[in-house]
Amino acid sequence: MRVWVDCTNSPHVLIFRPLIRRMEERGHEVVVTSRDFAQTVGLLDRYGIPHREMGAHGGGGLRGKAQAMGSRSAQLARMVRAEHFDLAVAHGSTDQPLVARLAGIPQVTMFDYEFAAAMHHSNGRLATRVLVPDAIPERALARYGIRSPKLIRYPGLKEEYYLADDPPDPGVAGELGLDEQKVIVVLRPPPEVTLYHRGASTDVFARVVDHLESQADRVQVVALPRIDEQRDALRGRGVIVPEHAVDGPGLIAASDLVISAGGTMNREAVALGVPAYSPFAGRLGAVDARLIEEGRLHRLEDPQAVALVKRERASAPPMRDPDLLVDLILGAAATRRAGILRRSNTVDGR
Repeated sequence: MRVWVDCTNSPHVLIFRPLIRRMEERGHEVVVTSRDFAQTVGLLDRYGIPHREMGAHGGGGLRGKAQAMGSRSAQLARMVRAEHFDLAVAHGSTDQPLVARLAGIPQVTMFDYEFAAAMHHSNGRLATRVLVPDAIPERALARYGIRSPKLIRYPGLKEEYYLADDPPDPGVAGELGLDEQKVIVVLRPPPEVTLYHRGASTDVFARVVDHLESQADRVQVVALPRIDEQRDALRGRGVIVPEHAVDGPGLIAASDLVISAGGTMNREAVALGVPAYSPFAGRLGAVDARLIEEGRLHRLEDPQAVALVKRERASAPPMRDPDLLVDLILGAAATRRAGILRRSNTVDGR
């Protein structure tokens, strides 16, 4: 089978890294396309994953997003016209589902935040199969046209699957010159260029930065900006801003706590047993709501509530078998073939 994987954001690289390897071990050929956004290309290069770079992010405005999507979708369409693919899979790509549908390729869409309405209304209807964590109830997705049997809810966090195969890089602390005598804080700014976050207040995050800066004598902060504007602003705040893509899980494992105004890095921290705080100002998703209810993630409204202390190092919580996700992804192609065969038999039997 020839499988097309589309990586459009840096977390997607980590998600698909073990899945690509396991699909190839089963004898499938995997082709990866990428988008120049955040650390996506840098991480693919760091991990030695061959990829075809196509398109870039369109910025925070609707016009820019639409233009970028149209241009990139055209590039991808030319690729699939020239080559044969049996299956396509992506996590939150807005380009692949449409291109795959037009080319007649079964497509698997994955996501773990249910309130990105514009994306899900489109992708949910175009996809052959939709995979989400079981924390998201089916009733929350019905308005997007996503229902069983198309919808499949898998147990746990996606981070518990991909971290099972690829443990954190222990060399990140030395790579960044971290001072292990200080409290190491990993900081991730809000996703200001995403549609579901535009207009939401970033006041809490700004106050977090102020608070951490005031504790510089005992706290060392590593910031992972999403866009160049964030990078430029944080460089002047006395924090470490890596000049190249770093192993995110390795950085989290080397830290004492994580403060991320987005989901993936907080959930990586939860999976690795590292304290995590979320000042995310958008609508709270079901996955994070469950983690907060379980006490594994903390909702941050007051920067003074952050416990700036060295954590006790312990083994990470149990992980999950990535083969489950591989089976669910590859099963979409079998489901499509079975559906075509049933329709063919029905026609022939008339």
